[in-house]
Amino acid sequence: MTTRVVVQDMRRRGQWGHIINMVGLSGHRIPDGPQGGGFYCATKAAVKTLTEGLRQEARGEGVPLRVSAISPGIVETEFFAVRAYGDKQTAQKTTSALKCLQPADIAQAVLWCLSSPPHVEVNDVVLRPTEQLV
Repeated sequence: MTTRVVVQDMRRRGQWGHIINMVGLSGHRIPDGPQGGGFYCATKAAVKTLTEGLRQEARGEGVPLRVSAISPGIVETEFFAVRAYGDKQTAQKTTSALKCLQPADIAQAVLWCLSSPPHVEVNDVVLRPTEQLV
């Protein structure tokens, strides 16, 4: 919904920008399917597909809208506490098992996409902690 409104406003103004969607590594694989993670991963895969669809629509219409997807692996945020229904010990087990990405790492990837030259469109950035297996 938000993307549609933003794109409509860009079209109205005749000024095109850059849409960056956060897909997450779960849009590329199903790490915890037996625990019920398939639905969550399906939503992330949908974001990945919508992002590519928007990119192709922009190319088809000949507009210079740039579209990127960023897919981070484990990032040290409150996500894991929410996922564990507030159980901070369970969340800490996940985030302390390896040196996680930090929010600043993701921000740097966003800035890299935004700072690319106008003739360059970064479509999909996948980044994970060096120690992350899947």
